[in-house]
Amino acid sequence: MEIKRIPICQPSLDGNEVEYVNQALYDTQIGSQGDFLQQFERSFSDYIGVKHSITTTSGTTALHLAMVALGIKRGDEVICPSFTMISPLLAVIYTGARPVLVDADDTFCIEPRGIERKITKRTKAILAVHIYGHPCDMDAIRDIARIHNLFVIEDAAEAHGSLYKGFKCGSLSDISCFSFYANKIITTGEGGMVCTNDDDVAKHTRSLKNLCFGHTNRYIHEGIGYNYRMTNIQAALGLAQLERIDHYVYQRRHVADYYNKHLQLPHQPEREWAVSCNWYYGILVPNKLQLAEKLSRAGIETRQFFTGMHRQPCFRFRGRYPMTDRLTKDGLLLPTGNLTDSDLEHICQTIRS
Repeated sequence: MEIKRIPICQPSLDGNEVEYVNQALYDTQIGSQGDFLQQFERSFSDYIGVKHSITTTSGTTALHLAMVALGIKRGDEVICPSFTMISPLLAVIYTGARPVLVDADDTFCIEPRGIERKITKRTKAILAVHIYGHPCDMDAIRDIARIHNLFVIEDAAEAHGSLYKGFKCGSLSDISCFSFYANKIITTGEGGMVCTNDDDVAKHTRSLKNLCFGHTNRYIHEGIGYNYRMTNIQAALGLAQLERIDHYVYQRRHVADYYNKHLQLPHQPEREWAVSCNWYYGILVPNKLQLAEKLSRAGIETRQFFTGMHRQPCFRFRGRYPMTDRLTKDGLLLPTGNLTDSDLEHICQTIRS
């Protein structure tokens, strides 16, 4: 009998995606200008609760634009989590600034108590990454930033729809960034967004992403810009996805509730002040590679947790980050996206066996 394959994550394209993309094609609005881009940006701002949303080509380029728009440059330092995807650190390095690592706490996010110990006279910003959809402790982070006059940047790439004390992740900082990669809660295939309430920062970000074209004479460039423009076709896909985002978040939370009830394994907790979108569901097991192999034979795809940034051969970080090391060593991600209860039952039965 053929084994059913259950991917770690697959997008749900069950709304107006085909209609909107076909409309963009019919109107020949396939480049980086068009009605869907404007609608997607406005609708995303309304959803997150910010004044400005600016589309980009990826979450990584969104982070890079955010750093440049805030004036972060060579010689500056940005405090970053040691447990994260590599993109946030790359965005810091692209500016010439230096990332400074802080260990994770038991929510897998950056530990606020560790931040203050790493602040120097060169520190310009704190980068808060909402890991696997769980919000960072933003009040604690913002209090530290206020005392030391630092920017706060949210990497909400994994936190579409997550709430911190009732407020959407992405609305809790000076500037925030999202990714719309194919495995995210909503997707444009590739793509990203920068969000801010600061009019000047938004204006600067729009200029930076569009090669810093001049206002009176297009070909007089006012600065060093980038070609980080999303296409109207991608925005059409994104707008259709955004219309269904509450449903997709509900689906992920249902998956997490099912795992919590039927597995009862160590996993990422949810704090009383948080509502996680549960982008991924991670468990901590000492024999994760053996488990992953057995699940693979049963047709169930898994993925290991991020490897700590201090363990990356492309970097040279010193110091100890014990929680990050534990997450790297024992962490295994289970399927979350677009699953039926039959899929979940099969996954849980296989793990229990």
